[in-house]
Order: sequence, then structure tokens, then C-alpha cells
Amino acid sequence: KKSLRQRAVEELKHYYDGFHLLWTDTKVAARMVWRLLHGQVLTRRERRRLLRTCADLFRLVPFLVFVIVPFMEFLLPVFLKLFPEMLPSTFETESKKEEKQKKKLNAKLELAKFLRETIAEMAKRNKADAG
Repeated sequence: KKSLRQRAVEELKHYYDGFHLLWTDTKVAARMVWRLLHGQVLTRRERRRLLRTCADLFRLVPFLVFVIVPFMEFLLPVFLKLFPEMLPSTFETESKKEEKQKKKLNAKLELAKFLRETIAEMAKRNKADAG
């Protein structure tokens, strides 16, 4: 088990990396906006990245309150439990990303199962009507 100091250092590294990634994304997004203002067209990938970065910047405002106000970071886990999408995407851990992907995959599998059953039921009705 890690000591309190090691966990604190890891958390500080995590936030430093998150802010660094957000800064890099913001610079890239600013270049994309500049290109848009000068009449160039963005690819689908660039458009998605620009939208994600803008959303991250809007999410950063409430997140900064937790960083700036002393001892409020202890309430951050409570607020993240209540509002899971509050944290900018650059601050997510790998386990959170994997968990989110698993939830999306399970939802897609459930939808596919439902659609397959619906199509099978429709096929049975058509056979009964034709027969």
C-alpha cells in the first residue's frame, strides 16, 4: 500500500499532466479556430477535437473552484460522484476511460440484442401472414 505522501505526489502529477494536456489542446484548438475564421474547412477528426476542447474549457470553470479554494479538494470526490462529467477529459484516469467505454459497449450490445429480437419477431409475423 502506498503512503499518503506517495499518493499526494501522484495526484499532483496527475493534475499537472491534466493541465498540461489541456493547455496543449487549447493551443491546437486556437489554431483550428484561426483556420475556420480564414475560410478553411476542418476534417471530422479536427471538428471533434475542437468540440471536446471547448467542452473541457467550459468544464474547467467549476473545477477550478475546487483547485483554488483551500481544502475544497476534499469535496471533489463527492461532486464527481454526483456529476461524473464535471471533470475535463484531460483529467480522466485510464480506469475511468475504460469504465466509460465498457458502459457504452454494453449499451450498444443491449440495443443490438433488442433490434435483433424485433427483426426476428417481424420475420415470424410476415411468415405467418404469408402462410
